[in-house]
Amino acid sequence: MRPSREALYQEHGGMQLFWFQGDRLEYRARAGEDGYLWDVQGYYGGDINKFWFKSEGEGAFGEAIEQAEIQALYSRAIAPFFDLQAGVRQDLTGPKRTHAVIGVQGLMPYMFEIDAAAFLSGKGDLTARIEAEYDQRLSQRLILQPRAEVNLSAQEIPELDIGSGIDNIELGLRLRYEIVPEFAPYVGIEQEWKLGGSRDFARLAGEDPSVTNYVIGVRFWF
Repeated sequence: MRPSREALYQEHGGMQLFWFQGDRLEYRARAGEDGYLWDVQGYYGGDINKFWFKSEGEGAFGEAIEQAEIQALYSRAIAPFFDLQAGVRQDLTGPKRTHAVIGVQGLMPYMFEIDAAAFLSGKGDLTARIEAEYDQRLSQRLILQPRAEVNLSAQEIPELDIGSGIDNIELGLRLRYEIVPEFAPYVGIEQEWKLGGSRDFARLAGEDPSVTNYVIGVRFWF
């Protein structure tokens, strides 16, 4: 009986799957030098346990990459639409730091996608990031996606130009056209604000703490 049950489990939901998504791969037109951004993630595993990886970064054309990171996470389902994730994050630019990560990712009621994580660096700095997205389907292929991201820090981190409290807020709106469900180009606009001590650091560096990006990009998965 046990082999039969294991075979049933493997053939009806217990398969190991690989999934990869380029959530945001975009060109960013803005005042000053135009830039780019990538935001990708994926996993390998079954319904309950997964190895999850994420990477995101951004920069301006003709300059060194401003910010880049990669995360390797163990992910375990704790509810039908939510995973608890824990692992490590490695910063690839600036003061290269390694962070312990713990967070949750999943689908809230009314179909809001949430990705929230706390990061504890090897220097003892505690930061957090909360992202939320919502897909408003306008037609079978046309989808409007509001998106918000908030970064927070428990302390001032001068070497990273981060103040304590709310570091920055990003609000975006993207309109994508699904040529096929797996591939969709999009256009949009995103507004970024640095707040508090981070705004002061930006001004001291001669940067504008409020930036508007006009974006064009693609979203894909397989």
